[in-house]
Amino acid sequence: MCGIAGICNFSGEAVSAGSLRRMTDTLAHRGPDGEGQYTDANVGLGNRRLAIIDLTEAGHQPMASRDGDVVIVYNGEIYNFPQLRVELEALGYLFHSRTDTEVVLHAYEAWGADSIRRLNGHFAFALWDRRSRRLLLARDRFGVKPLYYRNDGRRFLFASEIKAILSCSDAAPRVSRTALNEYFTFQNVLRDQTLFEGVHLLPPGTWLVVDAESGRVESHTWWDYRFDADSMSFEDATEELQRLFDAAVTRQLISDVPVASYLSGGLDSSSIAAVAARKLGRISTFTCGFDLSSASGLELGFDERAYSEALANHIKSEHYEIVLHAGDMEHALPALIRHLEDLRVGQCYPNFYVARLAGKFVKVVLSGVGGDELFGGYPWRYYRGVSDDPESFFHDYYDFWQRLVSDSEKQAFFSADVWADVRHDSTYDVFRNVFRQGDLHPVTVEQAVDASLYFELRTFLTGLLVVEDKLSMAHSLETRAPFLDNDLVDFALRVPARYKLRDLTSFESVDEDELAKRRRYEIRTGEGKMILRRAAAKFVPEEVAQRVKQGFSAPDASWFRGESIEYVKKSLLDRRARIFDYLRYEFVVAKVEEHVRGERNHRLFIWSLLSFEQWLRTFIP
Repeated sequence: MCGIAGICNFSGEAVSAGSLRRMTDTLAHRGPDGEGQYTDANVGLGNRRLAIIDLTEAGHQPMASRDGDVVIVYNGEIYNFPQLRVELEALGYLFHSRTDTEVVLHAYEAWGADSIRRLNGHFAFALWDRRSRRLLLARDRFGVKPLYYRNDGRRFLFASEIKAILSCSDAAPRVSRTALNEYFTFQNVLRDQTLFEGVHLLPPGTWLVVDAESGRVESHTWWDYRFDADSMSFEDATEELQRLFDAAVTRQLISDVPVASYLSGGLDSSSIAAVAARKLGRISTFTCGFDLSSASGLELGFDERAYSEALANHIKSEHYEIVLHAGDMEHALPALIRHLEDLRVGQCYPNFYVARLAGKFVKVVLSGVGGDELFGGYPWRYYRGVSDDPESFFHDYYDFWQRLVSDSEKQAFFSADVWADVRHDSTYDVFRNVFRQGDLHPVTVEQAVDASLYFELRTFLTGLLVVEDKLSMAHSLETRAPFLDNDLVDFALRVPARYKLRDLTSFESVDEDELAKRRRYEIRTGEGKMILRRAAAKFVPEEVAQRVKQGFSAPDASWFRGESIEYVKKSLLDRRARIFDYLRYEFVVAKVEEHVRGERNHRLFIWSLLSFEQWLRTFIP
């Protein structure tokens, strides 16, 4: 796990080592174990290294092939690199390190860009081919490792984080108003743009080829999710899932430093921690709890420390906890937003704190991210698109995914000049294009559920992974996601929807803003991740496999009405707040006051406003 950056000057101007160093200096938190720069006339590559595999100088980057014709900067882990290395050695390639970086380098020499398809891992890398004078940028299937770029026609900049790009940009950063429209619709950005005008996120499963002479840039999608239900029995599917899950966790334990695990006490993280502990012996586990002394109602069930402690005792892990209180969000937000940069889904300050805790003890931690999106952990979402009229699926599902501000409210929400710029930018078309990309035309209920899962994998999971990476690497911590193993994902796409969800003929309606919605829905229906629950019973106690989980969330609805109310008012109800360069004061005030009076739960909207305000203060002059 590292931070990478680079420059390609289309004018032919030589890249200065100073420019590269400015970029890599902004990434120092991603790689405290080493740094390096490489220049070849108008092209330059930079790296900050977090040493996980082969801790010696042999793993130094940028790394060059034996003849110097191919140079790579690389961020990530390839979990099948030992097997690929054996293949490459049989072809005559010599290795001077034990790193997966060198495997990626020689794989390109042997098999070209198609070598990416052989990699089972999570990565973002840039590879300079001196012979063709072309730069290849690539990102893993699922988007676990981020890679951003900016192309103004004169110069191409790329980096693991946007800050590095900004450090070498001539113009002051500006807000992308179309991205802002998406963010306040979906609490996410679905296209490849970011809130920074002109800065793009390379999509998952994509490579980009940059011709350093002509300036031509070509994009190629090399992988996408494809649902193809198999005729397997439930029992056979369960057994295969157990085998693949065990293999996935085992693969991701490869490391020359200790590997730990997050542990919420729920199904996903508990299963991962249990397998890891069985393979490694005593491991460290980390959880985040909440002070509920000022919480009320359903939020009184938000602290899951008792569950995580019980599982930690079961697997005999060395267990650490952090407890968050009202006010911790306010103290974390400046640093959190500076590291996150790319505003995405959900209230993520608990992730920031638990990553900080883990980073004090280890360099690598396993995460349960991906289990919900692959195996149907949000059933009330998918059924929003089920109806007697297949053509209504997309409109019904779009209505549901307007998480913050609906289309009907946008003219009242955005300032006049922002509205003038975005009124014809249809977020419905943006939403619909996600399904077009997957060539999805749901007719049956199972197809509608698969289409819903596809959308969440392509958008919601992508947002979660951006957050996971940025907030862990803020503390020089690598996060690994065993559920996002190639073989496990390929199998999950073949599991029929009826094995993931109990009842495809009826559904319960649940408001996305409803507190503890997952807990209430599962208590009512017994729904969600049916086959994963059955498979997990092999690894964890039955009560863990069947436990209703409410999700990793702080009691913010209560805190925004109580102990954090002064911070909310100071940040959002002052007419001098930066957000009011883009948003209408009256709309924001009305929504905040609705929440404070207890008439509606606008916790997601308030969090997004606070995040945007801090983002503007941090990045926009």
